[in-house]
Amino acid sequence: MSWGTELWDQFDNLEKHTQWGIDVLEKYIKFVKERTEIELSYAKQLRNLSKKYQPKKNSKEEEEYKYTSCKAFLSTLNEMNDYAGQHEVISENMTSQITVDLARFVQELKQERKSNFHDGRKAQQHMETCWKQLESSKRRFERDCKEADRAQQYFEKMDADINVTKADVEKARQQAQIRHQMAEDSKADYSSSLQKFNQEQHEYYHTHIPSIFQKIQEMEERRIVRIGESMKTYAEVDRQVIPIIGKCLDGIVKAAEAINQKSDSQLVIEAYKSGFEPPGDIEFEDYTQPMKRTVSDNSLSNSRGDGKPELKFGGKSKGKLWPFIKKNKPPPPPPASASPSAVPNGPQSPKQQKEPLSHRFNEFMISKPKIHCFRSLKRGGATPEDFSNLPPEQRRKKLQQKVDELNKEIQKEMDQRDAITKMKDVYLKNPQMGDPASLDHKLTEVSQNIEKLRLEAQKFEAWLAEVEGRLPTRGEQARRQSGMYDGQGAPTTANSCAQDRESPDGSYTEERSQENEVKVLATDFDDEFDDEEPLPAIGTCKALYTFEGQNEGTISVIEGEILYVIEEDKGDGWTRIRRNEDEEGYVPTSYVEVYLDKNAKGAKTYI
Repeated sequence: MSWGTELWDQFDNLEKHTQWGIDVLEKYIKFVKERTEIELSYAKQLRNLSKKYQPKKNSKEEEEYKYTSCKAFLSTLNEMNDYAGQHEVISENMTSQITVDLARFVQELKQERKSNFHDGRKAQQHMETCWKQLESSKRRFERDCKEADRAQQYFEKMDADINVTKADVEKARQQAQIRHQMAEDSKADYSSSLQKFNQEQHEYYHTHIPSIFQKIQEMEERRIVRIGESMKTYAEVDRQVIPIIGKCLDGIVKAAEAINQKSDSQLVIEAYKSGFEPPGDIEFEDYTQPMKRTVSDNSLSNSRGDGKPELKFGGKSKGKLWPFIKKNKPPPPPPASASPSAVPNGPQSPKQQKEPLSHRFNEFMISKPKIHCFRSLKRGGATPEDFSNLPPEQRRKKLQQKVDELNKEIQKEMDQRDAITKMKDVYLKNPQMGDPASLDHKLTEVSQNIEKLRLEAQKFEAWLAEVEGRLPTRGEQARRQSGMYDGQGAPTTANSCAQDRESPDGSYTEERSQENEVKVLATDFDDEFDDEEPLPAIGTCKALYTFEGQNEGTISVIEGEILYVIEEDKGDGWTRIRRNEDEEGYVPTSYVEVYLDKNAKGAKTYI
């Protein structure tokens, strides 16, 4: 089966068919190219989708991913990212293995087709030329034969006419002979042209055309084979990524199977556990007691010996309150003068009517945490450094986290110090490499940082030990001091901010029972505001700008005013200053120019 023998007369149809084959190949290339674009677009959309739902760094969402269900979702996002990568691989492989190769093959195919059909047209043109030559010699032979026949007839006519001279007859005879010779020559030329044309035609139809058509057939078959191979490659490219896509899906299934509801429930306990004990039973309130009272002094004296101690409040109370009592309602103010009801052992005054328990419970459930202490107000509402605004369990976690962070920073600084020390030893052994003295300043700075971090870590470890019960709590100290004051008969009350314990509704408690006597001590103030002994001045400062101290703990200054510095900036942007013995507070460090006394205790030396 050969196009050269079977399709020897279908040159034009073969030309159209081969062009159609190239068009089909180009159409397939376009199809694959659009498929790669779809794969890239799909991969991009998958990556954007995965990125959209990734937790943001340093946000609340990132903390939520400690739960196993959220971890599984995060694994799903990561696997989808890898899944998108496989679609990118499909696009890249199809582009390199199919699109590029087929595009190059099409160009070669077009050149080969052009060359083959050019040879075919050239052979056709040669045959047409031979045919024209044959036709020309044939017409000349035909013309010469007719002229020779006419010359012969004319000669015979002249020869039969008796009136014609002998010379005319001879002339006619010679002319007939000439025409006859010309006809013989034309005949020989025509025979030669015919023989030559037949030979050329035989070669054309049995040699040249079959050869050219065979090349065209081979070219077309290569095109067909190539498009089939490309389709196989198309499927193989998809097949190659199926195992990896399967692993991605297996990863999603594995992450889903790793979800542990019990573990997540335990994490919820760790995240929100306050560490408080549930409130105890509510004791019976005897409203008939005032009816049994007498107006006599004897009844008063008897009630002093038998009655329960009465609650005493001063400023903001720190007595333990039942969690369902309204937290926004302040305790009654202390009496202006001494009275029997103010005596610790005197009879109790009638209590106010309580609201229904369900109302108090609802208020407790929807109550919002209030501002807990003066420390959170003194520097513009920042979180207390010791996390005293948190419940005990949450405070312990925060302190532990802070201690771990400080230990990591200490280890990092120690590694840096060791590296500098090793470099200094290298400089000492090889002075040409560098000056050892140039590292002294850096080594000193790192050592100071280590010491500062250690002090900071010790401070937080002390707070952590206090929370964990390894050290006496502030509440116990307050109770001891309260007992001392009771022995002296001088109860002390002061406006304070409770930092020791917090009840579930946000209020702070110190005593075990509601009936116990409340002692609010001045020592519960922040250590920076102790009234026992004023801090010494460590320098002076000049106010560069006017500052209006609106928050509690701040102090107003006027531009150009000279004041005393009693505590320098500890890195939070605030400096503690004093105007006189009664006026002191914090101002922004950038608002003052500080002049520290080098001889003052605790003052740092600035170079």
